Amino acid sequence: MPNRQRRVTLRDIAKDTGLSPAAVSYALRGLQVPEETQQRVREAADRLGYRVDPIARALASGRTDTVGVLCQSLSDVWQQGLAAALGRRLLATGRHALIVDASNDPQLEAQVAAHLAAQRVDALIVLPVDPSAAHWQEIGRQTVLISIGDGLPGAATAAEVVFDNDLGVTDALGRLASAGHHTIAVVTPNLPGTPDRPAEGVVHRVAAELGLAVTLHTSPYDLDGATAVARTVLTGPDRPTAFLCLGDSMAYGVYAATQELGLTIPDDVSVLGYDDQPLSRLLTPPLSSYRWPVEELLDLIVERTVKAIEDGRHSRRKVLPPTVQLRDSIAKPRDSAG
Repeated sequence: MPNRQRRVTLRDIAKDTGLSPAAVSYALRGLQVPEETQQRVREAADRLGYRVDPIARALASGRTDTVGVLCQSLSDVWQQGLAAALGRRLLATGRHALIVDASNDPQLEAQVAAHLAAQRVDALIVLPVDPSAAHWQEIGRQTVLISIGDGLPGAATAAEVVFDNDLGVTDALGRLASAGHHTIAVVTPNLPGTPDRPAEGVVHRVAAELGLAVTLHTSPYDLDGATAVARTVLTGPDRPTAFLCLGDSMAYGVYAATQELGLTIPDDVSVLGYDDQPLSRLLTPPLSSYRWPVEELLDLIVERTVKAIEDGRHSRRKVLPPTVQLRDSIAKPRDSAG
C-alpha cells in the first residue's frame, strides 16, 4: 500500500520559523502577534504545505464551518437552483453547504434533520415539507435553525424568510377568474396547512369569494409524476379550464399531459405557474408564472445565517411578495371566447 503523506503540523511551522507553537497558532488566526510575524508564519505554512485540520479546528472552536441545507424535493428545478446558489454564497463566507433532499416525505425530513443536527452543523437552513411538525422544536434547540418559504410554528428559529403565498394565490385565482375561468384545478406539492402555506385554507377562501369551482390536487415535482396527476385531472369529470400549479415543475406535467391528450394550451386549458423558472420561457406557449425575489432571498438568508452563527443574533421575520410574469399560457375558455 502507498505511504500516506504525514500531515504538516503547527510544530513543524514553529520549528521552521523559530517560534513557539502557540505563537504560530495566534499568527495563523491573526491574533496577538505583529503583522510581520503573521506574514512570516503564513509564508512558512504555504511553503510547507500546511492545511488546517478540520476536526481539531471544530474541537477548538465548537464549529464545523458546515451548514445543512434541507430541501423539500430536489426534483423541483426551482429548489435545485436555490440550493446550488446557497452553496456558492455560503462558500464565499468560508462555510460548506451540506445539501440534502427530503423527497417531499415528512418522515424522511424528520430523520434527516435530526441526523444533520447530530452531525453538529453550525446551522440548518430548511425548505420544510411539514412546517408544523413537532420535530422542529427539538432541532431549534440543537442548532441554529433558519426557515425558507414557510415559518415553523413553535420552533425557536433564528430567522424566517417566508413567501406571501396568500397574496400570490389570491392574485393568481383572481387573474384566472378575470380571464373567464370558473372551473380551476390547483396543483400543490403538499396539503399541510400553516399560516404561510397556500393549501386548502387560502384556496377555498378565495374560491368562495370569487364564486369559483376549485379542486385541489397533490402532485410530486418530477415530470412523470406531475404528468400522471394532470392526466387524471384532464380525463376526469368536470374537466377544468385552467390550472394553477404551485411550482413550475408541476406545470410542466400539465404541458406534457395536454400534449398526450391532443389538447392545446391555452385554447383548451390555461396554465399558471408559481416560481418562474428560466425553462418556463422556452415552453410553447411560454408559461405565465410568479417570480420570487431570489437574489434578495439569498442575501437575507446568508446574512442572517452568518449573524446567528457568529453573534447568536436572531433576525426579524421577512415576508417576500411575488411578481406576476404574464406570457401566453392564459386565455379565455373556449365557451366564453369571442
